Amino acid sequence: MVVGGGGSGRWAEVRALTLDVLAGRWFMAFASILIMFVASGANSTFGLYSNAIKSSLGYDQTTLNLLSFFKDLGANVGILAGLINEVTPPWVVLSISAAMNFFGYFMIWLAVTGKIPHPQLWHMCLYILIGSNSQSFATTGALVTCVKNFPESRGPVLGILKGYQGGLSAAIITQLFHALYANDTKALILLVAWLPAAISLPFLRIIRIMKPVRQMNELHVFYKFLYISLVLAGALMLLIILDKQLHFNQMEFGFSASLVFSLLFLPIVVVIKEELNLRTIKKQAVNEPSQQQPSALRTEPKRVSWFSDVFRSPERGEDYTILQALFSIDMCLIFLTTICGLGGTLTAVDNLGQIGTSLGYSTRSLSTFISLMSIWNYLGRVFSGFVSEIILTKYKVPRPVLLSLIQLLSCVGYLLMAFNLKNSIYIAWIIVGFCLGAQWPLLFAIISEIFGLKYYSTLFNFSSVASPIGSYLLNVRVTGHLYDQEARRQMAVLGIQRKPGEDLNCSGVECFKLAFIIITAVTFFGSLVSFVLVLRTREFYKSDIYNKFRPEEAEAVEMEMAVAGNVVSGSSAVKG
Repeated sequence: MVVGGGGSGRWAEVRALTLDVLAGRWFMAFASILIMFVASGANSTFGLYSNAIKSSLGYDQTTLNLLSFFKDLGANVGILAGLINEVTPPWVVLSISAAMNFFGYFMIWLAVTGKIPHPQLWHMCLYILIGSNSQSFATTGALVTCVKNFPESRGPVLGILKGYQGGLSAAIITQLFHALYANDTKALILLVAWLPAAISLPFLRIIRIMKPVRQMNELHVFYKFLYISLVLAGALMLLIILDKQLHFNQMEFGFSASLVFSLLFLPIVVVIKEELNLRTIKKQAVNEPSQQQPSALRTEPKRVSWFSDVFRSPERGEDYTILQALFSIDMCLIFLTTICGLGGTLTAVDNLGQIGTSLGYSTRSLSTFISLMSIWNYLGRVFSGFVSEIILTKYKVPRPVLLSLIQLLSCVGYLLMAFNLKNSIYIAWIIVGFCLGAQWPLLFAIISEIFGLKYYSTLFNFSSVASPIGSYLLNVRVTGHLYDQEARRQMAVLGIQRKPGEDLNCSGVECFKLAFIIITAVTFFGSLVSFVLVLRTREFYKSDIYNKFRPEEAEAVEMEMAVAGNVVSGSSAVKG
């Protein structure tokens, strides 16, 4: 009887811990990491399967770049997702994301494999717009929820989540793709259609707004997530080098993919350990009750209408209404610097396959480029998230300073691509990947700090609209046009006539040279615009911008008790 009772007690303890884990903030953060990782898989690997689309459907470069513009448009125009998220729980936008992703990319796979009649161009643009727009819904549901649940750690939160999304995602999915489908890039389109829905749907009710409370070791937990992700990035880099030297077969890619996915799910160990610590703190709090009530982290702001006082903006850091933010000079500067900065990096990434092909690199080398760029994209995201937080809190350096420096650095990468010095293409992709990744957390953090968190879902999605505008101008109107012009010139020199429905290809450094010189000039202008934002916000960043999230009366024990209370209430919700 004693043994049986002890066994029942242990099972009850395990069950209670499991419920606490599922209901806790840290498991919510882990689930957000997985959702962000798969959400951008199709967009981040576009350079790998774009040639399959181009050759199967007979597109020239301008047409392909138009398709990639609609991809960028869908991935970054999330205003609808933001507005829906303002009035519904996060699981709604996450469900919409899964459905849109599967429909859009499944239809593209059917078209490329010839299982449906040859689609018109506007059909393909619509399919990729719907599929890629799922990313903005997933980002809104997961990232915005995490920022609101961890408001004092928004830099690390944005760095980690954006690091997995678009950063590590391409390298991880590339490993899985080679393990499952070898080098069949058409099958990659099918993979990115079903994988996001398969991973996202089980976590729909886990992602939710929770009452934010202070936890003394909160930043240390995010550092543990960071260290695991660095190990994952290092493992991916090692696998890329080994594949370059040894040329993995499909079975060897299977082993490497297994290793990668083991590291991807490793943060669950940190989550369980943290919940065990919180249960210990909760028991201590029950045995030694405090006379004071724990202080809530966030006070409820005064409710204001969206349309009130549009041109009378509050102080920076307070909650702007949507229209106050959209009509502010600060938002206009953010919008313009995003067009110039991200427009160039997106153009480079979208043309990765054609850049590599024009310079004579093989499909395997293109996979290396994508994986290399993806890892440095991740490093840029975690660097800007964590480093900008450190220099802000310790030295009061405005985040826009780092944004200006990142855009200047990207100009170096563009010039290396333009002139193609010996082996410089590898360095160029490292720089471009790093700079693409580093800009996103900075922009999202700056918006949350200047305009507040109340309408963050809508405001950060509005700012994201700028990147596809830059992509259209620099990718479709400039790069695609100049590439096709050079391709036609080369055909004329060789006396070749292009047949109807035949794809248009260009060879040599001249294909992209002038385009990247223009992109360099535009990006340099964007860095100057960002510096104007530095001048306007330097006094704001000298202040304690997180002061309203830190009630002075709250003691450390009370903070931990508040966390424990949140876990208990969350467990009740799951049990119910």
